[in-house]
Amino acid sequence: MDILSKTTKEIGNLGESIACEYLKRHGFSIRDRNIARKTGELDVIAEKEDTLHFVEVKTVLADEFPNEKNTNDDYDPSLNLHEAKIQKVAMTGEWYVLEKRWEGEWQVDGCLVWLRRRDGMARVSYLPQIV
Repeated sequence: MDILSKTTKEIGNLGESIACEYLKRHGFSIRDRNIARKTGELDVIAEKEDTLHFVEVKTVLADEFPNEKNTNDDYDPSLNLHEAKIQKVAMTGEWYVLEKRWEGEWQVDGCLVWLRRRDGMARVSYLPQIV
């Protein structure tokens, strides 16, 4: 896969698709994607065991996947999961819960996706309950 020719938006969309596949493989069902309102955007809305998960996905291109040897070589996508962003996701999640008349539990999660430049391979790190 030639990811170097993709725009930032296309890289983000690819990361969200990879995150959805990861979530499905781990027992989640995907309810919605890319829901935008005045309060913000919800990247992925997933459900597992009667809990809604509002998953904020952050994707970055990397030369290598992070590990003990190269932890500082590439940008860390978790840096974009700052408090203000998480609060926007939570506010938008509250709107979604009210609109859909969801009566169960819900939470805000993070999902970090690294795409390796040379071959387009991905690594995913799921961060449950980041609020």
